[in-house]
Amino acid sequence: MNERKNKLIIRGLQKRYGSAVALDHVDLDLLDGEFLTMLGPSGSGKTTLLWSVAGLNDPDAGSIWIDGHDATHAPASGRDIGMVFQNYALFPHMTVAQNISFPLEMRKIPAIERTAAIRRALEMIKLDHVGDRFCSQLSGGQQQRIALARAFVANPSIVLMDEPLGALDKKLRDHLQLEIKRLHAQLGMTVLYVTHDQEEAMVMSDRICLMNQGRIEQIGTPDELYFRPVSLFAADFLGESNMIAGKIAGEEAGCLMLELPGVGTVRARSAAAYPKGSAIVHFTRPESLAILTNDDHRPNRAQGVVLEVVVSGAITKLFVAVSDSATVQVSLLTHHARRLQPGEAVTIGWDEDVGQVLPDTRREAA
Repeated sequence: MNERKNKLIIRGLQKRYGSAVALDHVDLDLLDGEFLTMLGPSGSGKTTLLWSVAGLNDPDAGSIWIDGHDATHAPASGRDIGMVFQNYALFPHMTVAQNISFPLEMRKIPAIERTAAIRRALEMIKLDHVGDRFCSQLSGGQQQRIALARAFVANPSIVLMDEPLGALDKKLRDHLQLEIKRLHAQLGMTVLYVTHDQEEAMVMSDRICLMNQGRIEQIGTPDELYFRPVSLFAADFLGESNMIAGKIAGEEAGCLMLELPGVGTVRARSAAAYPKGSAIVHFTRPESLAILTNDDHRPNRAQGVVLEVVVSGAITKLFVAVSDSATVQVSLLTHHARRLQPGEAVTIGWDEDVGQVLPDTRREAA
């Protein structure tokens, strides 16, 4: 099997705006044909990083390599980049076909080849009947598909997408997520994608780069970030989570023994070693917990009282107080959820390998 090469290599990238640090020594590799999403809160640096790759801002330090060539200070027009923006950025005075033709003309592609490429692009996005229309005559979803076609028609080295679905309603956004995934698979495009939408990142990405305060907090597959976060920020930012502070009580049979105030002693597997007495946080996802019946034996158990029951379609969320200071969420398929009422006593259980032990940096900082 041939190993995929790196399309993009970023090393030590730094960017400041006055006293604000936008990028803080960022290292990133993007593989040929990969769909990598940069995710994070506002101000985390994800758009600044994308614009640095596009040549729309100049980094203060570090290097950017595209296809083995140093592009750190190369002009945007010389980077072989396709871009898709949230606001489409289509030319209103041009027809759909003329918009798609624009990057081909900039590359001085002959007219006969341009015509064939435009036809293929329109067929690929299933809009081959709108080539002669002006973009203002199309819906928002159609305009974004035209913007996608314009980005990939010249077969650029990398396609950059900056919140491309942010202006669309949820139903159309969900549809275009699948459309972009289809185009990515069909064309083998290399995509660097920016979003603040966690679900969008989980659905579309080969890998997710989670950013926080100008740094990469964690990078990995959606499964790795969701089930094996490496920090409290990563655990809290992506999806819903239960986090209970405690300390290491010891080790037994390959498991860490955790003392969680108000809950008791629980077991958890961990690849990291922690000295006895270390301040930690025990992290679980709501769907990893179960409401136990008498014949259900799990290695970890906690007594609690139901505070609230929320039925949100297929999922029922139970909010259960397990101590005076800790409330956990249990997510169950509504079809299988037992009809519990607020005030009812329950026993929560979970397996030792579904939890994650994280250092409690909040208490360490204090």
